[in-house]
Amino acid sequence: MIYVASDHGGFALKKVILEYLEVKKICCKDLGTYSSKSVDYPDIAQKLCRKVLQTGGKGILICGAGIGMSIAANRFKGIRAAVCTNEYMARMAVRHNNANVLCLGGRVIGEDVAKEIIDVFLKEKFEGGRHRKRVLKLDKV
Repeated sequence: MIYVASDHGGFALKKVILEYLEVKKICCKDLGTYSSKSVDYPDIAQKLCRKVLQTGGKGILICGAGIGMSIAANRFKGIRAAVCTNEYMARMAVRHNNANVLCLGGRVIGEDVAKEIIDVFLKEKFEGGRHRKRVLKLDKV
């Protein structure tokens, strides 16, 4: 399951992403926000991160730049959230860092770039190996 959520700054891009995932027949759940009315991004990130941790799924968080959501999400033990602005960043976030939450900036990247990043994020697998010990250290900090 892919959980998708945004604040008001990412609301427009979230709608595009949800439609894209539906067309690709990727099972996803919209966790809000449900309008462009101002909301607090930490509340949205918390809701999504709890779902990801409960289910072992992946998440996509969208705010204006992706930064606030990333900071909020990474407060949760077991969450490895990465702001990605291109496919390479998404590839490395998963392969080397075992990212389970993708953060996007609705005011930073275009719709087509967002779709390409999501495709890579969902397709890639964690390489493990030398990266595993480093990722395990993240929850000990």
